[in-house]
Amino acid sequence: MINMIKLLKVVKSLKKTSLKNLVDKRQREFGSFKRKTSYSVFKELCFCVLTANFNAERSIKMQKEINNDFIKGSKLKLQSELRRLGHRFPNVRADFIISNRKYKNKIKEIVFSFEDDQERRDWIVKNIKGLAYKEASHFLRNIGFTNYAIIDFHIVDILVREKYLKEKPKILNKKKYIEIEDILKTIGKKLKLNQSELDLYLWYLETGKVLK
Repeated sequence: MINMIKLLKVVKSLKKTSLKNLVDKRQREFGSFKRKTSYSVFKELCFCVLTANFNAERSIKMQKEINNDFIKGSKLKLQSELRRLGHRFPNVRADFIISNRKYKNKIKEIVFSFEDDQERRDWIVKNIKGLAYKEASHFLRNIGFTNYAIIDFHIVDILVREKYLKEKPKILNKKKYIEIEDILKTIGKKLKLNQSELDLYLWYLETGKVLK
């Protein structure tokens, strides 16, 4: 575990290593969704539904194995596959995915139609089952939007240790989420990183990995 008091210095140094190439590669992968189909965007949405209160790395494996069944598999098949692959909540997640299918042909058109970042995310939280602010931000980051922070307990712990936050919030509601996001945007400006890039560096500092 690094000394988090040196956060800014450490991230600046990481930007000078080969890690930057990996972060840049991820950014290109995220940005490529602007050229992909609505089905591809929907499958990324399903991945983010799986990650809620679960392991991101295992969710990546599940996304690859389930693939087109996110689009066409029956609820029973989705439940069975998620259970076989070891998801904690196979039935609930399958229910969410089936419910969200009404947007599979138009989710790309909808999310790219908004000009305002907050309105875009609010629409997702209101209309997509299984995605609250963190998961909605994760989804939007993964399809190429760079101005959203993915705030989980790892990020909150960093900010508390760095004294950007006085204490760990008991509830991460919309108001608190946006407040913390503004703090991360300030940090990003100091490091000349957008929120998507900053998240990848912070995730690497906590886990030693750069996922999605």
